[in-house]
Amino acid sequence: MATTDRLERLIADEVGECCAADVDDRLDDLHALAERARVADGGEAAELDALSALGSDTRYRLARLLAAADGELCVCELEPLVEVSSSAVSHALSTLTDAGLLVRRKEGKWRYYDTTERAEALLDALDATRGVDE
Repeated sequence: MATTDRLERLIADEVGECCAADVDDRLDDLHALAERARVADGGEAAELDALSALGSDTRYRLARLLAAADGELCVCELEPLVEVSSSAVSHALSTLTDAGLLVRRKEGKWRYYDTTERAEALLDALDATRGVDE
């Protein structure tokens, strides 16, 4: 558990003195804030994975290409559209799939990818922050 020494000093600076009840009250307020912000103890890992999965240019481009496609695309259709090695494309697609942003379907020796609703919502949210219309 984290120490509250610094919190005690902050409260003392704000109100002139600090007691255990003041710290408890502030902690209660902070925990309520965390609940409103939906910040749990590690429960947000899936959301952070999805966001970080879009953190590379290659993964972001692949997600955008798949979102713009009319249905799924094969890896061999994606490779010519990004300027990286085929192994980098495969790695990027695996990362996006692991983050829940893509679904993968294997048919014989071919692998097909498509975006999930989660990816569509995340990309739409990014567009909204940039003022991009569909």
